[in-house]
Amino acid sequence: MNIARSAWRRTRAFTLLEVLIAVMIFAIVLAASNTVLYSALHLQRRATESVEQALPMQHAFAVIRRDLANLVVPGGTLSGVFQTTSITNLVGGQSSPDFYTSAGIIDETSPWAEIQRVSYVLADPTSRDATGKDLVRTVTRNLLPATVEDEPAQQWLMGGVQGMVFSYYDGTQWRDSWDSTTADPTTGLTNNLPRAIKVQIQLASQQPGRALFAAAPIELVVPIVVQARTNKTQVASGGGR
Repeated sequence: MNIARSAWRRTRAFTLLEVLIAVMIFAIVLAASNTVLYSALHLQRRATESVEQALPMQHAFAVIRRDLANLVVPGGTLSGVFQTTSITNLVGGQSSPDFYTSAGIIDETSPWAEIQRVSYVLADPTSRDATGKDLVRTVTRNLLPATVEDEPAQQWLMGGVQGMVFSYYDGTQWRDSWDSTTADPTTGLTNNLPRAIKVQIQLASQQPGRALFAAAPIELVVPIVVQARTNKTQVASGGGR
């Protein structure tokens, strides 16, 4: 009886070759699982980085679009000229003209109107490891100060910006500059705004060695609906006496 049990146990045992094959299969499965897990973690990290980089950019373009879409006609008491030739902002590195927009929010803590003076500045980044410059929005809400004008408040929009270019559409072509004090050749009026404004933001390369292969700039075109009204009397054609 004992001899039969011993023989049965010997027939049920694994050989060394079977153990080696099982270990090899387990190692292959473990390596494949490790590769899949590492790829999934790497993809998740890249997706998270892409989302984190895209969120400030989307927010910055939403703010720029809102500011430009709500431009105020120049020449009023609370709106100065719209010029790209005279930049007098207190902050260095200004990349846009001072323009007046009605994008301000009126609340109980802000004793000002919705019109505010806005400009965009490329400032040095606060982090030493950051590439490019920071895009900062400067805002002046108190347009009628009692004594000395306050310094504009700064709002950080996004980082990693290499350059920012504004272009202005006059109805026929894009121009590099705009001056609202110059009379329109068609109507003879001043205080005119462009028909549209195009903003191009060039992102800084994350790798210094690839600076020559920078991607194309990100472009935003905002139509300007508000325009100065003409004071000339329109003469109807026909209908003679």
